[in-house]
Amino acid sequence: MGTARVSRGKIRILVADREGVFRLGLKKLFAVEDDLRVVAEADKAADVLARMESFRPDLAFIQEEILAESNGSLISAVAEAAPNCRVVATASSESDESSTNHIRSGAAGVILKSVDPQMFVKCARRVYEGDTWIPKKQVSAMAKILEARSDTRPRPVDTLTRREKSVICCLMEGWHNREISTHLSISEQTVKNHLRAIYDKVGVSDRLELVLYAIHQRLELPAMQANAPLQ
Repeated sequence: MGTARVSRGKIRILVADREGVFRLGLKKLFAVEDDLRVVAEADKAADVLARMESFRPDLAFIQEEILAESNGSLISAVAEAAPNCRVVATASSESDESSTNHIRSGAAGVILKSVDPQMFVKCARRVYEGDTWIPKKQVSAMAKILEARSDTRPRPVDTLTRREKSVICCLMEGWHNREISTHLSISEQTVKNHLRAIYDKVGVSDRLELVLYAIHQRLELPAMQANAPLQ
C-alpha cells in the first residue's frame, strides 16, 4: 500500500475513457493507495467538463480519443472549469506527434495504457506534484519535433554552475526532487532553488522544457556518479 504524500488528503482523480474495463481497472488500482482516489468517471468529452465542475478533481487521466473529440480544445476547457486540475493523456500506442500535440495543448503528461500499472501510480503522484510525464523513449523524438517547429534561438548557458549541471543530469535520468536531493546530498528546497535558477538562466519554464533543451542544445554535462538514489 502506498504512503500518503500530501497533507491535505487524497489526490482526487477523474478517469475518462471509452472502455469501462479500463476505468474500473484504474479505479481499483488507485483504491489500494493511501493517497489516491478516483472521484469521477466519464466516457465522452461533454461528461468530462460536467464532472470537472461537480467534483473538482486534482488530476485527470483522459483517453486521447476523447481529447480528439474536441479537436484539441478539451484541455483548455478543463483548465477553465477546474484551474487546479492537471491532465494526463492516456494513449494506446506510441506517437511522438500526438504526444507533442498533447503537451502543446496543455497536458501535464502522456502515458501509455500498456505500461505496468504501478507506473500510473507513480505518474499520478509526480504530475500532481508539478512534474511533466512522458514516455522516456519519446523524449529525444519530441525534442526534435519541438526544435523543428520552433524558431527558438540558442539560449545562454555559460553561467550554469557545476551543481546546476549536476541537477540537469539527474533530470535527464527522470529523477524526482527527493531522489536528486539524496543523490547530491542537498535538501529538496535547495533542489527547487537550483531549478528556478536554471529555468531563469536558459529561458525555460518547466522540467520537460529543460530536458528537451539540454538534448537539442547538446549541453556539456558532468558524468553521473555511480551511486544512484534508492527507488
